[in-house]
Amino acid sequence: MPGEREQDVLRAASMYYLQDLKMEVIARHLGTSRSTVSRLIKRARDTGLVEITLRPASTRAPGLGRSIKASFGIVAFVVPVPDSSGDNERLDQVARATARLLGSWFESDMVLGVAWGTTLAAVSRHLTPKPTRGSIVVQLNGAANLHNGGLEYASDLISSFGNAFSAAVHHFSVPAFFDYTDTKQAMWRERSVRRVLEVQARADLAVFSVGAVAGTLPSHVYSAGYLDAQDLAVLHAEGVVGDVCTVFLRADGSWEDVPLNARATGPSPADLQRIPRRVCVAAGDGKIVPLLAALRAGTVTDLVVDELTATGLLSLVRANRPRNGVRQAAR
Repeated sequence: MPGEREQDVLRAASMYYLQDLKMEVIARHLGTSRSTVSRLIKRARDTGLVEITLRPASTRAPGLGRSIKASFGIVAFVVPVPDSSGDNERLDQVARATARLLGSWFESDMVLGVAWGTTLAAVSRHLTPKPTRGSIVVQLNGAANLHNGGLEYASDLISSFGNAFSAAVHHFSVPAFFDYTDTKQAMWRERSVRRVLEVQARADLAVFSVGAVAGTLPSHVYSAGYLDAQDLAVLHAEGVVGDVCTVFLRADGSWEDVPLNARATGPSPADLQRIPRRVCVAAGDGKIVPLLAALRAGTVTDLVVDELTATGLLSLVRANRPRNGVRQAAR
């Protein structure tokens, strides 16, 4: 009947444009074929039920992406957001975009390294199932801490990536930070730990964020009991602005001689650089300074960032350009 047909057009268009479902999924919901769904969506456009408007002047995203690429030699995916967006909305939009990109990049027989944290948890909630064969998801940094365990949080997050891609999962059941450097060195000789480290070293793709010491969405590593007051005092004295995979960075991207890094369990920037594609996900004003540090450390090949954070990053880069031979200090 015509009424039923129009209802199908409305349902198909709503699921495609508002719920961001793929045509195959819509076809299953409607009990029809993908080609029929395609025709229904086309009819929605042709009849004016759906109107698509392009406003290229309303977003600075393409130009920002080109500027970031020119400054750092990386690929930047800049997600347009309204200027009034709060940090949570910005994070959600960037997480959605990252989930789509990972779905297009991760294939069978690949190894995906995943760091845990607030941003990656947001990405995990938007992953669309994509069955693969012979693939592996491996945790990049330990998660246990003295106060709340941490292992269950990281385990659930990493498992969500494995479930989305039907991949084998390798958890990294060690603390986020060891109390003693000697303990870490001893653990790194254990065969069970070495097996995980070897899988990490085979990663084709890594996804992580930058940890911010402060901000409206502080990094999980700073807000969930992983560091005590003495540790935080050391980081402050060392000029640390954030971390990548629990390895701490100064504003200039240096990390080798930060004392706490000898106890950290995540891959160093040097380790990350051996992974062909390294995807950094960042959203929010508090991420700008640590993001610049991560870029200077050479940890990133692909950046997914919201428009406002990208604008702040480039403003910080300009502010730190030498003026009359004097470099301005990042704050």
